[in-house]
Amino acid sequence: MNNLYLKSFIRCKRKAWLDYQGNKLHKIWSPHLSIEIINRYKNFYKISNGDLYTGTKACKKGSRGVIGLKARSKLTNNINAEIQPQLLKKVVGHSKWGDYKYIPVMYKLGHRTTKEHLFDLAFCSILLEPFQESKIEAGLVISNYSNQINIERIDLNQRLRKKVLSTFLNLNETLKRSIPDITEDRKKCTICSWQKFCDTEAKDNGYLTDIDGIGSKTAFLLHKSGISNIKELATAREIDLGEKLNQFKDQKFEKASKFINQSKAYLSGTPIRIFESDNLSSLLSKKDSGFFMFDIESNPDEKHDFLYGFLKVNNLFENVKDDFYDPILNLKKNCKKSNQEIIQKLLSEKSWPVLHYGETEKIAILKLARQLNLDVKEIEILKSRFIDLHLIVRGSWILPIRNYSLKTVANWMGFKWRQKNVSGSKALYWWIQYKNTLNDLFLKKIIQYNRDDCMATLQIAKWLIKKRNY
Repeated sequence: MNNLYLKSFIRCKRKAWLDYQGNKLHKIWSPHLSIEIINRYKNFYKISNGDLYTGTKACKKGSRGVIGLKARSKLTNNINAEIQPQLLKKVVGHSKWGDYKYIPVMYKLGHRTTKEHLFDLAFCSILLEPFQESKIEAGLVISNYSNQINIERIDLNQRLRKKVLSTFLNLNETLKRSIPDITEDRKKCTICSWQKFCDTEAKDNGYLTDIDGIGSKTAFLLHKSGISNIKELATAREIDLGEKLNQFKDQKFEKASKFINQSKAYLSGTPIRIFESDNLSSLLSKKDSGFFMFDIESNPDEKHDFLYGFLKVNNLFENVKDDFYDPILNLKKNCKKSNQEIIQKLLSEKSWPVLHYGETEKIAILKLARQLNLDVKEIEILKSRFIDLHLIVRGSWILPIRNYSLKTVANWMGFKWRQKNVSGSKALYWWIQYKNTLNDLFLKKIIQYNRDDCMATLQIAKWLIKKRNY
């Protein structure tokens, strides 16, 4: 039993069980984890000033940073335990190796320091203390934003250590039993290597959290009200359900209607028309003009949009050719030039609508326009040209799907990405690999993926127009 299972257990009991004894054939590669590993090593190398080495020999040598160490011991109830700390950082103190000691360090993606980080540091310190024969008072959590390393000191007090040991005992007992139920908080599943395995079971069992808009708290409330699966939700009466959804206040009956209709669509596989939104009317009124399909690839940790993809079509229903698509690479060292090129692309057809999926693209372009000092009137005209298909889909239809992401919606409408198992995280992984190796193969993969995202946006626009008289 080691700290890696403990970390999984804190996130999801089922994940820890599957990591320990699940069939690895059902596990999929996670670009999110790969990105974390790449960034982790890069930052560990920096904070160690390049003096980063592996294992016990590095501890004896007194390296500033140590990775790849394993330490074993017996804990409460004579349970065998092992730690594999992400990094040990050399600090002032005394240990069996000399006038220095090591403290555990963790890397995090994102802004939040979570229970996973705290418990991992505390558990590593419990086993590391006897291993190096030295007390550990604190650990570090590091992160990186805009290429600047941020370091947070975590006090590893007795209260935290007691909680960790209690959780570890719970983990040990859980791994002896049969596989735990799927977590109600399905948002955690998006970056999990076992997601597809659990998705199949969730759909077979009609889990309420497979319905768009229902999280763990709402599912718990529905369970208390006697609704335990999607079939029961689909047959509920709107007025009765609305009375039970008090947490939504004035929207409780609107939410009840949405949940019931979403369940009906999900079970039947048939979309349900709601009404024609103003955004859809705007799209329909311009259907005979030319359009830009627009999609961005980003690195959120560095706040950098590295690729702007434009698909330029004279008519939504014409056959798309390769030269219709234009990717603009946004390198930081040449940022002003690429920004001008992006805005010039949009201004080349000043009357054309810009179709995108989600708010990211519109926000990014308006930010560029302000940076280039476009006047207020030009910015307002540019702003008015953006049409968010995500808002139109959500405002006009209830689709038989789990969520309304570009991938999910376009796949349901029949669009297929040419590369398998692609995602924004995978595109970011390719970008990091491209920057590290300058291998054009990774850049080609990103461009192909972005082009398909633009094509998927086009597919959704076509579907909405075709279904206008539904």
